[in-house]
Amino acid sequence: MKKLYPSADAALADVLKDGILIAAGGFGLCGIPELAIEAIRKSGVKDLTVASNNCGVDHFGLGVLLDSRQLRKMI
Repeated sequence: MKKLYPSADAALADVLKDGILIAAGGFGLCGIPELAIEAIRKSGVKDLTVASNNCGVDHFGLGVLLDSRQLRKMI
């Protein structure tokens, strides 16, 4: 089955819940899922655990989820 969504917000709408584990790819700040990270931030979910090789920087990458205090734990 192949689904196409008009936006990252729409693709993640039924998936995001408080307390879930998210695995985020990329290498440093290259190849990170910027649109998905922004959709997560806008959704307001909290107590997230994120598994990634870095946590971004201030105001960019996963750092935006740190800024908004949506992360509970980084792995």
